[in-house]
Amino acid sequence: MTCQALLLICVTCLRWIPTTYISGMIQRWALECGILFEYIQPGKPQQNAYVERFNRTVRYEWLSQYYWSSIEEVQDFATQWMWSYNHDRPHMALGGFTPKQHLAKAA
Repeated sequence: MTCQALLLICVTCLRWIPTTYISGMIQRWALECGILFEYIQPGKPQQNAYVERFNRTVRYEWLSQYYWSSIEEVQDFATQWMWSYNHDRPHMALGGFTPKQHLAKAA
């Protein structure tokens, strides 16, 4: 089963299957595919700071602001957003440069 197929099943099932059951389905699928989940320690979100920051940015900048009619629509928007995020938007952590400019500077 591909990740896209799994996601579609999960989104469809969310309407009537408890999330704990879906979590178990994902864990079994990952185990069958040889994927290992590595969890952070409880109460230690700083161990996952980059992912947490990215997730917050995605959630507040576009995921919660639009209604999506299909997975393809979300994927297309995410691709456009990521390109803009890395090429057009300056990042304060990089001294006001975009990631592309910062990478070019380093080369």
